Formats: sequence, structure tokens, C-alpha cells
Amino acid sequence: MDHFELRSGVLHCEDVPLTQIAAAVGTPVYVYSSATMERHARVFRAAVSRCGSDPLTAFAVKANPNAAVLATLAAEGMGGDVVSIGEYRRAVAAGIVPTDIVFSGVGKTAAEMAEALKGGVCQFNLESVEEAEMLSAVATRLGMDAPVAFRVNPDVEAGTHAKISTGASYNKFGVPLASASEAYARAEALPGLRVQGVAVHIGSQLTDLAPLEAAFRKVGALIAALRAQGHAIATADLGGGLGVVYDRLLPAPPLPDAYGAMVERVVKDWNVRMIFEPGRMIVANAGVLLSRVIRVKPSVPDPFVIVDAAMNDLMRPALYDAHHEIDPVRPTGARMTANVVGPVCETGDTFATGREMGRVGADDLIVFRTAGAYAATMASTYNSRPLTPEVIVRGSRWALVRARQDIEALIRADTLPPWLSAPVPA
Repeated sequence: MDHFELRSGVLHCEDVPLTQIAAAVGTPVYVYSSATMERHARVFRAAVSRCGSDPLTAFAVKANPNAAVLATLAAEGMGGDVVSIGEYRRAVAAGIVPTDIVFSGVGKTAAEMAEALKGGVCQFNLESVEEAEMLSAVATRLGMDAPVAFRVNPDVEAGTHAKISTGASYNKFGVPLASASEAYARAEALPGLRVQGVAVHIGSQLTDLAPLEAAFRKVGALIAALRAQGHAIATADLGGGLGVVYDRLLPAPPLPDAYGAMVERVVKDWNVRMIFEPGRMIVANAGVLLSRVIRVKPSVPDPFVIVDAAMNDLMRPALYDAHHEIDPVRPTGARMTANVVGPVCETGDTFATGREMGRVGADDLIVFRTAGAYAATMASTYNSRPLTPEVIVRGSRWALVRARQDIEALIRADTLPPWLSAPVPA
């Protein structure tokens, strides 16, 4: 469910017509619904509330690190899952409690480890024995104990896009399940580490609970084996990955209630504090990318609808062949089949090919739906296009929460070396 609805023939975000935002801020622009994020956070937390005592729901900051988004979710009692010190700082600055932050990621540096240790953290999800050894050295130097879990790779195919699969043996993530016992034994022997948990995450945009359940059952067996070996396992981080609706014609992914019921059934005897890392399912449907049609270019068999948003603003279609529903802000009921493309000088700057959609013409506004996750955060300045602004809405109020980047600021970010003189202004 989201809070983008037609009212009097105009698409609104909550109580604000998108035409109003386009007139004030320009296009392209990301627009987020507070009510949608809040509802999704509450529904997910309710769904997993029966899974052990005091479960931690740590929002995957990489999905959308905008400060207003993080502050909205912090107010809902969510923690954070971070994969860089930049995400850690963003989470803390937005009001997420440091001890509710899980530090994941395969490439943590010693400097990042030290800063998170000093600032406070729920646990580090370690991805290798070598990482454990680095963290041990950092913690020992600081005279601190680092709470840790190993992320294990259960070798389960997630059934999702290859570029967002993370739990197969050929993926870069985690310690192989077969060598997990040796990894835990090594960590226990290292000073400065407090071994407390097990973590797993098999991928993103999962539309079937079966791979998740298979991975979780392997984790349960590992927890039992580790305890038998004398390890005090107190937390189990099951990651995220629950999918959302991108294409209205495809079957809907499982709802959080079904996910929570499955998890409750699997973990009922684990006796651990559960940790979850939802990202996409919290914010994806809470955002749209609002864009304007520049022109419609005739072609055979279908015309090109050229819009002012581009692959640098919304990378998912070019990167993952991802589907986003495309709707007019003022639909007339007329339909067309078109190729929707941006102005970037790449054939890959294509949002849809042969898409049946509401008819639009030059200067009409459109939205790319389900653009609240892995969208603005993956944007770039390719073709010297400034980063897209972001707006958040609450009821009848809206606020610009990231201004449009200035082209002159892009130019000023470059500096000439001493052997090149500055060009003479025309």
C-alpha cells in the first residue's frame, strides 16, 4: 500500500498534488510519503514482534539514506543496518540509537571499525576470519570489546536477480557454512572480541519465502552446533530481502505477516534476540520519481517518450533491467505504447521498451513508481547532470530535504593542477 492517489484527476502524495511540487521545485524530483514509510515500518515490526524477546528491526540505510527518511524511521523505533562509516554517521545524525546499529559489509576498514566501536554499535557482522583479526587488533588497541557475529553463507539460491543475490557459494558475502565452526573458534581465541551471534542475508527483492526458510533452518542448525561447542550465541540476524510490487502484472510477493509467521515457526526454539534488516519493503513504495516529458519522438513501431529524468537519476532499469510502473500525473484515460527514455547519451538510458501506458505528450508530468529504495541513493552526475532533489510529504505539508545540486558547484569541485591555467571567461 502507498499514499499516492488520484484526486480530482491529479496524482497526489498524501494531500499534496504532485503538480504543486513540480511547479515549486522543478523536475526531475524524488517525492517520499511519510505515511507510507510509517505504515510499512509498523506493519513489519508487528509481523516480527512474536519472534523472540525484543527483536531489533534495523533499517537497511543503503536503501535510502536521506536524513528525513532516517529520522522518520528512527521515530518509529527502528535501528539501522549500515555498510560504511558514512552510513553510520548518517544514521546517528538522524537520531538512530548507536547501540541499535548493525555494521555489515565485506570491506570494513580499521578506521571505520574504530569509529563505530567508540561511537557504539549493536554488533559487527564479520565476513571473514581476516576481518575478525583486524577488528581484534583495533579493539585491543582501544581497550574495548567488540560485539561480533559472523555472517554465514548458506549456499542458498535466492531466486532473485543475479546482481542482488548474496547467499550463494559464488557470492562474495559471508563465511562458508562448512567452515563456520573454525571461524567461531578463531574469533573466540582473539582478544577484544565478544562473540555473540550469527548473521545471514541471501539477497534482495525475494518473492518466495522458501529460500529464506531454507537458509534460516541452516542457521538454526548452526546455532545448535555452536552452542554445543561452547559458544554463547545470543543474537540471530536474519537480514532483509523481502520483495515489493514493481510490476502490477506479476504475482505480489509475500506480505510481512506471512514472513513473520514463517520466521516465528522456524526460530521458536532458538532462544536468541532476533535482528532483521528490512530496507526495500519499508521505503520502495513510499517514493516516486517525478519527471516531465520533454518531447515525444515518432518512431517505428513505437514512439520515444523522452523525459527529463535519466539513468543517472534512476539507475535500476539500466543496472538490473528493473521494471518501474510509469503513470501520468494527469491521466486522461487514453493509452499508448511507447519507449520511455532519458536524455543521457547512452542507449542504456531506457526506462521501458514497448510499454503500454497512459498517453502523454510534451510538457506532461509522469511518475516512476516504487522509487523510494535504491534510487536516489544510487544516482550519479553522469553527463554533468546535477543530483536530483528530494522532497518529503506529511499530510498537506511538504519540505525540500535535499536541494537540487547546482551545475556551477559541480564545476567548482574540480581543481586545475598548477601547470594548467584557468580558462579565460568568454
